[in-house]
Amino acid sequence: MIFEKAHLENGLRVITTPLPNMESATVTIWVNTGSRYESPKVAGISHFLEHMVAKGTTKRPTAKIIAETIDAFGGEFNAGTTKDWTNFYIKTRKAKLSLAFDLISDMVLDPLLKDEDIEREKGVIVEEIGMYEDTPMMHIDDVFERLIFKGHNLGCDIIGTRKSVKDMTRNDFLRYRKAYYCSDNILVTVSGGVDAKTVNKLAQKHLSSLPKLHPSVYKKFVPTQKKPRVLLEDKKAEQAHFMLGFLGRKRGEKDRFAEAVLTTILGGGMSSRLFSEVREKRGLAYSIRTSSDHYDDTGYVETYAGVDPKRIDEALKVILDQTYGLSSGEYKITSTEINKAKEYLKGHIALSLEDTKVINHFFGIRELKLGKLETPQDVYEGIDKVSYDEILAVAQSIFNPEKLNLAIIGPYKDDSKFKKIITGK
Repeated sequence: MIFEKAHLENGLRVITTPLPNMESATVTIWVNTGSRYESPKVAGISHFLEHMVAKGTTKRPTAKIIAETIDAFGGEFNAGTTKDWTNFYIKTRKAKLSLAFDLISDMVLDPLLKDEDIEREKGVIVEEIGMYEDTPMMHIDDVFERLIFKGHNLGCDIIGTRKSVKDMTRNDFLRYRKAYYCSDNILVTVSGGVDAKTVNKLAQKHLSSLPKLHPSVYKKFVPTQKKPRVLLEDKKAEQAHFMLGFLGRKRGEKDRFAEAVLTTILGGGMSSRLFSEVREKRGLAYSIRTSSDHYDDTGYVETYAGVDPKRIDEALKVILDQTYGLSSGEYKITSTEINKAKEYLKGHIALSLEDTKVINHFFGIRELKLGKLETPQDVYEGIDKVSYDEILAVAQSIFNPEKLNLAIIGPYKDDSKFKKIITGK
C-alpha cells in the first residue's frame, strides 16, 4: 500500500493513499486535540464541537441543508472524539471528491455555532450521557479509566459532565477553536480512487486559510499507584460488567508488537486462553476479551467481561490465574499460540484495510500522534519478528499485582470481597 505525503504552504499535512481500482474515497480531517486538553470548566467541549459542525455554516446555514447536501450525492458523514484526537470524515463516490472536500472543510472551518443551536444540542448530549450510563458495556470503559488514571485529566469522561455541558457558551467554543484548530495541529488523510495531485490541489483550495499557531500542550500522566485498586459503580442489573487491567506502554513503543501478540494470546479471539477458560470451559461469560489502549505518555492492558453477578468471583479468579500464570511461565506460551496470534493480528489488519475509513485511520493516527508513518507491510514484518522472550518480558513488565485495577458496574455496595480477590488476602 503506497502513500504520498505533502505539506501545504501553511504547514498543513496531507496524506494520500491512492487505490486505483476503488470507486469510493474517504476524506478525513484530524485535529490533534481531545478531552485531555480541556479544562474542567469546558469538559466535553471537543465532543460537543463534533456535534456542532453539522448544525450550519455561513455557506450552508442549517443542519437540514448540510444533511440534504450529503444525501444528494449519497455520501456518508460522521465524526469521532477521543481523549487526544478528534476527526471528521466524508465517504463518497470518487467522482464527488471535490464536493466532499468543499463540504467537510466548510463544516470544520466555518461552523456558525449559533446560540440557539448550542442550547438545543445541550439537551441531546445530556441524553447521550444518560444513554452511556444506562449501557454498562459501553460505560465500563469510562469507569475503568477513572480508576487507572485517578486524579488526572485522562480519567475524565470524553463527553464531559451534565454541568459542564449545560454551562458551555458560544465564546467557549470560539476560544477552543482558536487554540487548537490551526494548520500545524490539523492533518488531512484521503484514500480511495484518488491521486495525490488532485487531493493536494483540493486541500490547498479549501484549507489554505487555516492559521499557523502553536497549540497548548496537555499535562503529562505520571503514575503513582502503589497497590491494587477497586472502583465500584452500584447498579441493579442482570449482568455485572468489569474491566481488570494494568498500566502499560505509551503509543509507539518498540515492543508494541510483542504487546499485541500477548493480548491476542490471552484474550483476543475465540481460541484465546481467556475465551476458552472463562466462556467455553466454565460458561461464565458471553463476552470476554483482552485489549490495550495507548496515549502519548501512557497506556494500559485490560480484560473486559460481562458475567452473572453471582459468579463474578469465579470469573475474576480464573482471569487472574490465567494472567499471572502466563507472565510467571507456569502456563507456558507455545509456538503454536504465538504463530496463531501473529496470523490473527495480520489477518484482522488486512481485512479492516479494505475500508477507506480505516486506511485513513491507519495512516492518520501514526502521523498525527507519532509524526512518522509506516505501511501495513511494516506492521506485518514487526509482528512476524516478535519472539517468545519478548512476549514474556512484556507480560512480566505489565502484569504487576501491585499495579492491578478493577472497575465493576453491578449490584454491589461493598468492595471488600473484591479487594480480597485481587490481593489474595
